[in-house]
Amino acid sequence: MHDCDILLMLGTDFPYRQFYPRGGVRVAQVDLRPEQIGRRAVVDLGVVGDVKATIAALLPLLEEKDDDARLAQALKHYAKARKSLDDLAVGAGKRVLHPQQVAKAISDHASADAVFSCDVGLPTVWAARYLAMNGKRRLIGSFWHGSMANAMAQAIGAQAAFPGRQVISLSGDGGFSMLMGDFLSLRQLNLPVKVVVFNNGALGFIELEQKSTGFLEFGTEFKNPNFAAMAEAVGIRGIRIEDTAQVEDGIATALANDGPVLVDAVVNRTELAMPPSITLEMAKGFTLYMVKAIMSGRGDEIIDLAKTNLWR
Repeated sequence: MHDCDILLMLGTDFPYRQFYPRGGVRVAQVDLRPEQIGRRAVVDLGVVGDVKATIAALLPLLEEKDDDARLAQALKHYAKARKSLDDLAVGAGKRVLHPQQVAKAISDHASADAVFSCDVGLPTVWAARYLAMNGKRRLIGSFWHGSMANAMAQAIGAQAAFPGRQVISLSGDGGFSMLMGDFLSLRQLNLPVKVVVFNNGALGFIELEQKSTGFLEFGTEFKNPNFAAMAEAVGIRGIRIEDTAQVEDGIATALANDGPVLVDAVVNRTELAMPPSITLEMAKGFTLYMVKAIMSGRGDEIIDLAKTNLWR
């Protein structure tokens, strides 16, 4: 987005202002809600109207171009970013379990027409970065900021509607904990949903937002049970993954099972879902967070962050 010449916003309320381009980039926004125009970024042109009707009116005015320089640049950037992301998903010889490895293993072992659902927050990040879509697979999510606990509910509905397809829920431990009662429905209805819980013991995305703006994390920690043991207690196959050596076999076993399965993937809490480029504002926020952590006697958190994200 920072490299664009013109930004066209169609019915979006993307909340992260640091990703919007600045200086010299013209911005146009179309939305049915007039109060949304200019809410996230200064716009040069605001249109109050229906997005579908607006696009239908604009398409005949576009001229096809044969210059692919912009596309070539974007593909080159993607190839570089893709390699960096895949490198983060390699867990050979490492005991610290990174969520990237779990997400990539899910994609590698899932069926060609699998239906995925993902919770908001970090599960959405891992799904976006590691699920390989092929035209047959489907991805379902909420994608509304702060709307927790959608993944397993959507997976239950998808499995009931398509009993012959493999359905996999990428659940955060916070989202899964909110719907523990609904988890019993898998046993009651004998729905073979595969629930993978990214168990990092925290509202991970909220912690990341707090740190990036200079705050010490507050109100985000969970005291989670052994989710796999809990699943076994209600008659559902439970698989607990605690280090990298267990990932491939654990995910493959879960997805090959005929019935419902819960995978309790105990991933590292201090994993940073870093954007492709770091802004000065982000660097300032993390610096302030680190100073506060050290002054509060929580310097061990800084060491854990460094071990997880620098020395890999």
